[in-house]
Amino acid sequence: MTVFPDGWDSEARLVDGRWVERRPRRPEVAARLLAETRLMPWLAPRLPLAVPVPRVLTHDPLAVRHALVPGAPLEHPTPRDGRLLGRFLRALHTVDAADAVRHGALPAGAARAERAEEGADFRRRVLPLLPPERHRSAAALLDAVRALPAAALVHGDLGPEHLLAEEAPPTGPLTGVIDFGDAHVGDPAIDLAWALYGAGRAVADAVAETYPVTRELRARALLWHRLGPWYEVTHGLDTGDAGTVASGLAGVCDRLGAGPPPPGR
Repeated sequence: MTVFPDGWDSEARLVDGRWVERRPRRPEVAARLLAETRLMPWLAPRLPLAVPVPRVLTHDPLAVRHALVPGAPLEHPTPRDGRLLGRFLRALHTVDAADAVRHGALPAGAARAERAEEGADFRRRVLPLLPPERHRSAAALLDAVRALPAAALVHGDLGPEHLLAEEAPPTGPLTGVIDFGDAHVGDPAIDLAWALYGAGRAVADAVAETYPVTRELRARALLWHRLGPWYEVTHGLDTGDAGTVASGLAGVCDRLGAGPPPPGR
């Protein structure tokens, strides 16, 4: 049995070389794992890349299991990957949001409430740790994120660690997307934050070939990109990891200083 690198919310193990078994690290994560077991069987056939389809293994203690999605975390994204990701996100973001909620996705109202709670937590615990000259722009970012829309089914935590590619060298194309524990009805721009601002210009341009990236969407994705390191800070505070806190604070300051979004296509 192989234990995967520590996830923030769940412990994951590879069983018999073909099954991924996940258990919640905290009681509040259990509801999300159960929601995945309802959402993913409905969602998987609607997506162009492989995704996990978990089933409940045991209820007490809770454990879910799904077939291993082949591939390794994406390390060197290419324009081909960008085009595949654009197609995937277009399919995800255009599924019927009401149907997704009926199959377990967190509805828009609850997602907005969680976003407000996170923003209040960031304002209470992270903002005071920033240099005073950053307080005004940091507070403005939190205000802007709170007002963003919630209208499409989103993955909610889409970065290279959750994108899988063929392992054979040279690195093959994107093959799958994992970890839908944060799936909810929210702002589609959250799923574009890494693709447009963390993967390089060539990948960002390729995503825009297969996904309708408007100027407004780019601007909202930049807000989500700037918010990313705030989660690292609170995770470090929650786990008592001073190095993670320091890394997150450096990321917050760096991204607050980023320039305006590039022009829309």
